[in-house]
Amino acid sequence: MTVQTAQPWHLDAIMAVLEAAKGIMRASGNTGQWVNGYPGEDVIMGDISNGYGRIVTEGERIVGYFAFIQSPEPTYDKIYDGQWLDDELPYHVVHRIGSYPEVHGVFRTIMDWCFGQDGNIRVDTHRDNLIMQHNLGKYGFAYCGIIYLASGDERLAYQKLLPE
Repeated sequence: MTVQTAQPWHLDAIMAVLEAAKGIMRASGNTGQWVNGYPGEDVIMGDISNGYGRIVTEGERIVGYFAFIQSPEPTYDKIYDGQWLDDELPYHVVHRIGSYPEVHGVFRTIMDWCFGQDGNIRVDTHRDNLIMQHNLGKYGFAYCGIIYLASGDERLAYQKLLPE
């Protein structure tokens, strides 16, 4: 699998991946995340136009998507019931991770690529997203506390910081 910068002509394939990811969430009991049309085409096109959007390909097929965003992330300014591993260094945030259920290794491919770019990564996820929580723990992320999105929705916050 490879990671590439997403382009506008990838939009339909990206949206198909994200719909499949929503299916994974719903099937595992996560009914509160990615609702009301989120993430919609406008969000993904925003990722692409800002240079954040990334696709994961297996051969010619797009099998995963994520946004890789340089700090600061405003919703990470305040963390509750915990603290970040480091609150001084710049970091990258990984948002909107999605893949097809039948394709394995997408999360590891994403994180291996991200840590090749920056040794300080933060991620947040919904309390009901047990699959993401499992993957984050397996990859060595530490649970740091709770953050709140601009909408007021709660998210569990994680960080992994590679040694210098």
